Amino acid sequence: MINQWMQHINFAYPWMLWFLLILPMLIVWYILKQKHNRSSFKVSSLGIHKHYKTGKNNFIHLPFVLRLVTIALLITAVARPQSKNEEERVEGEGIDIMLCMDVSGSMLAEDFTPNRMEAAKDVAVKFIEGRKADRIGLVIFSGEPFTQCPLTTDHAVLISQVYGIRSGVLQDGTAIGSGLATSVERLKKSESKSKVVILLTDGENNGGLIDPATAMEIAKTFKVKVYTIGVGTEGFATLPQQSTSGTIIRTQEKVNIDEKLLTQIARQTGGEYFRATDNESLKNIYTQIDKLEKSKIETSRFAKYAEEFYWLAIAAAVLLLIELWLRYRVFRKFP
Repeated sequence: MINQWMQHINFAYPWMLWFLLILPMLIVWYILKQKHNRSSFKVSSLGIHKHYKTGKNNFIHLPFVLRLVTIALLITAVARPQSKNEEERVEGEGIDIMLCMDVSGSMLAEDFTPNRMEAAKDVAVKFIEGRKADRIGLVIFSGEPFTQCPLTTDHAVLISQVYGIRSGVLQDGTAIGSGLATSVERLKKSESKSKVVILLTDGENNGGLIDPATAMEIAKTFKVKVYTIGVGTEGFATLPQQSTSGTIIRTQEKVNIDEKLLTQIARQTGGEYFRATDNESLKNIYTQIDKLEKSKIETSRFAKYAEEFYWLAIAAAVLLLIELWLRYRVFRKFP
C-alpha cells in the first residue's frame, strides 16, 4: 500500500529529505548516552533480584522511538509530498468518416487470416484507435444496408460495434450502391470540412434499391470523398459453406471484384481505389488512408497536485503528545 502511494507522490522540496540523515546520528547519540549513564552495583545478599525488571523497563526506550518517528514525519511533511494526477486533453479539427463494410457471405472466404471479414474488422479497429479527434460511424451491407453505428466520438462503443459484426444477419447479396448511399446519408448533414467514406467490398454489385452510379452522384453532390477497397486474392479462394445436413463444406470460389466500378467511384469523388490481396496489404491500405486524411490535433497534458503533508503533520503531533505523556507521566524521574 505504501509503495503504491509513493509511486504517485512528488515532493515540492525533495532536498529537505536529506535531514533524515539526522536520525541515525540521534540513535548513535542515544546509545552512547545510555552507556554513559548506566551504573551498576553489587549487593551479594540480594543476588536473587539480579535479573529483576519492572514492566516499565520493557518500554523504557519507547519515548525515544516515538521522538524519532515524530522527527521523521515532520521532516517528510516539510518536504511537502504532493499527489500528482496527470490528464491529457485532445483538441482539434476532426474529420467525419463512415466505414462502409461488406458483410456478405463471400466475406468469410479464407484467403485472409482467419477470413476476410475478421481481417477487415481488425484493421478497422486499429484505424479507429488512431483517429482520436474524428467522428466515425459504421454502415454494413450485403443485399441491403444497415447503420451499425452513427457518427460518434465514443470510439469504445464504435469498436464494440465493429467486433460485433456478423455475416448472415442481413439479406445476402452485394448492394454496393445502397451501402454507399446510406453512408453518404449519414454524412450529408455534417458540418465538418472533410467528409469521407471508406467502402470495403469483395464482390460485384448485384442488389439493393440504389445503383452504384446514382450513389456516386449523391456522394459528389454532398462533397463526400470515397476511398474504395477491393479485398480478395487473385484467382480462387476457399469459402466455407454450410450444407443442408449442417456440416461445413469448403469450396473454391472465383474472386470477382468490380475494380472498374470501385475505381470510378473513387476517382469521381476525389478518393482512391486500393486492392488488398492479404492481411498485410489491407493493413497498409488503411495506413495510407490514415496519412492521406490527417486531422488537426492538439494534445495538451496538465497535472493537478494535491497536498499530502497534512496527515503527516497530524500524525507527528499525535505521536509527540504521546511521547510527552509517557516521558513526564509514565516514565517520570523523581529526584
